[in-house]
Amino acid sequence: MPGTDASISRWIPLESNPEVMTKYMYKLGMSKAWMFTDVFGLDPDLLAMLPQPVVALILLFPETENIKKADRERLIAIERDGQTVSPNVYFLKQTIGNACGTVGLLHAVLNVQDQVNLESPLKEFAEKTKALSPDERATYMESDKSLSVAHEESAQEGQTEAPSAEDHVNNHFIALINKDGCIYEMDGRKEFPINHGATTADTFLNDAAKVCQEFMKHDPNEVRFTVVALAKKD
Repeated sequence: MPGTDASISRWIPLESNPEVMTKYMYKLGMSKAWMFTDVFGLDPDLLAMLPQPVVALILLFPETENIKKADRERLIAIERDGQTVSPNVYFLKQTIGNACGTVGLLHAVLNVQDQVNLESPLKEFAEKTKALSPDERATYMESDKSLSVAHEESAQEGQTEAPSAEDHVNNHFIALINKDGCIYEMDGRKEFPINHGATTADTFLNDAAKVCQEFMKHDPNEVRFTVVALAKKD
């Protein structure tokens, strides 16, 4: 997560807890017809047990050397070969330390706002930042009190004692979303979204699970991976 400079604003890290995430997004105006829920396994049988439809996944992973190396290689390949990114993808840079949880949730929710009905303050945030660049959106987020207050409240509600804002947490949140027939990795630390190939509304969950598995293959002995789904309530 960015934020090693003491001058950079830092938030309390958010726990990868679907109940906390759901309550947090409800505070910000997400429709209560939707929720975040644990993904207990990535094979098709376990995925089929999730409430449907699933419109986004949140992946929490450890920032190990193997994962960072694979990440660098993927970015080099994109810079060499290029990629296609839909102009309809809502992408937000992360400039607040320890805020990757909130950035991941915003990426998940704001890219499916046509399905997940929003009220303010999320609706206002989306409208006011729609025409801004990813960097300008990050600047707007830094000054958005409704987000920072709701984040701080939610970060204190997890099952484990919340670390301080000054702690360096060696885990990172990203979102996986479907936009215009492609699956995108949304990581606010990067300069752009990562296109992971074609998908559909019907195949998104299984396609996104395969992207998560690719992360896990880089460190097969690592157990600190968590996946949470944004799904419609039964």
